[in-house]
Amino acid sequence: MLATSPSSQVKVQPWGSCRRRASAPLPPASTGRLVVHSGRAAAASVRAVAAETAQTSPAPQPPPSDADEDKTLASYVPVFVMLPLEVITAENEVEGAGALRAQLRRLREAGVDGVMADVWWGIVERAGPARYEWRAYRELFRLAQEAGLKLQVIMSFHACGGNVGDAVNIPIPAWVREVGEADPDVFYTSPGGARNQEYLTIGVDDRPLFHGRTAIQLYADFMKSFRENMADFLESGLIVDIEVGLGPAGELRYPSYPESQGWAFPGIGQFQCYDRYLEENFRAAAAEAGHPEWELPDDAGEYNDTPDDTAFFTADGPDTPTYLTEKGKFFLTWYSNKLLEHGDRIMDEANKAFLGCTVKLAAKVSGIHWWYRHPSHAAELTAGYYNVGGRDGYGPVARMLARHDGAVLNFTCAEMRNSEQAQEALSGPEELVQQVLSAGWREGTEVACENALPRYDRRAYNQMLKNARPNGVGGARPRLAAVTYLRLTEQLLAGNKFRAFKTFVRKMHADQDYCPDPARYLRPLKPLERSRPAMPVDKLLEATSPEAPYPFDPETDMTVGGDLAEFIDWVFEKVEWVFG
Repeated sequence: MLATSPSSQVKVQPWGSCRRRASAPLPPASTGRLVVHSGRAAAASVRAVAAETAQTSPAPQPPPSDADEDKTLASYVPVFVMLPLEVITAENEVEGAGALRAQLRRLREAGVDGVMADVWWGIVERAGPARYEWRAYRELFRLAQEAGLKLQVIMSFHACGGNVGDAVNIPIPAWVREVGEADPDVFYTSPGGARNQEYLTIGVDDRPLFHGRTAIQLYADFMKSFRENMADFLESGLIVDIEVGLGPAGELRYPSYPESQGWAFPGIGQFQCYDRYLEENFRAAAAEAGHPEWELPDDAGEYNDTPDDTAFFTADGPDTPTYLTEKGKFFLTWYSNKLLEHGDRIMDEANKAFLGCTVKLAAKVSGIHWWYRHPSHAAELTAGYYNVGGRDGYGPVARMLARHDGAVLNFTCAEMRNSEQAQEALSGPEELVQQVLSAGWREGTEVACENALPRYDRRAYNQMLKNARPNGVGGARPRLAAVTYLRLTEQLLAGNKFRAFKTFVRKMHADQDYCPDPARYLRPLKPLERSRPAMPVDKLLEATSPEAPYPFDPETDMTVGGDLAEFIDWVFEKVEWVFG
């Protein structure tokens, strides 16, 4: 890892300022029982349906002893809920503080452990270089603290807008974009020359183009300022995870499939390394390898192509596809290694910024499940995950994160089943989740998951429960460190959806009440220790050797219910509508 000196523009408090104070235990979660104000006939109907469910449920058991409870808590998975993208407005104000306070209380009633919040670079440092304004985020964090919820925070160095699910527009700071107006190559660039202003290109990580600072220094200084200004929240134990944004949508990847440039599912996307800084780097690497004639790919197609539309990815043509040639393998290794190096360096800066704080660092890896069952894994390759037959593209990412005091690998698409996907996309979300989680566990780092798309149905909840504990409660295999649900809406908190969600939280907790102490469910928090020494790239790439994934049970043993439960939901909904 090439270390960079921190900017002198940010004053940092001593590392010892993040010692954790013991926090008062929070009250147990509400049982969330529903009382329907209705006539006797309607109530009898609901009781009859509920009785049918009870026939298939196990008989009531005596209350567990403390020893039994601690044993079951070993299967407890904490649940966090993402706050709305626009919870802090572009004007740096908390959006609807009164309504939000009520929503947070509802989450706490459901037994939720905490919430996740984006901390937008484009809002906090919008006034000018090293001019940080944290007032609105302090107000937001106090609201979470008052509600008895813990916090996962994201250092969001990307823009919001242009990706799946983005409902608001929060650009990166205007003064950074002004640098890009004079030098458009500070942004990722497609083969056709389209610039992506969502995140600065890896090519400028070491270029002092931003009022004398490099991109790495911009991110490092932001994190140091966050620590200085949020020291009280860090010391109190309110903030338990700090997820470090490493690319578009906060994920460690290239912006290969931007909706803002016309991409639509299930297009393969495009490589994003055609800015002059990355192109110069590739030319130098190719020359050093003895092939100065090699150029960046020109045969990898358009955003919405299929793999077999291209010479680079095709499995149908008479010629060897480019990705299997010596030149193609060299390019893909360089492309994915640049991403690994970028993530490693920023995680190292995060480790230095929060050294001594009682938190876990985390990073997000994107769940690119489309074309997973095509030999080329084309969509993963354009995003920077060199994952093909005979090569595990996620093992090196997990190994890199593990060196940063076991930083958490946060993965998406935990709610998806293969059967829900369009056949022509050759998707494999179930196998992908199994592969990535197994890679993290093998490398000794914690793994967390979230759903990629908003879902309120029991089928999605059951899939997330299965992935959270692949071998069930008390199973021999590891479990997830946490699950983060996307996202807080009024829809989630209403009627049947809220009832199903409360059951989901309860099942994630292995049918235990809310537990305020992570040590009891075997995830003790400790002061962050310094990252281990940087690994040679060859050592990282040893993790590409494929291994069989951990076995996953076909279904969860902690179901939130199926068709019968959906029918009961429907009955409740009708009764409430008639008598509401």
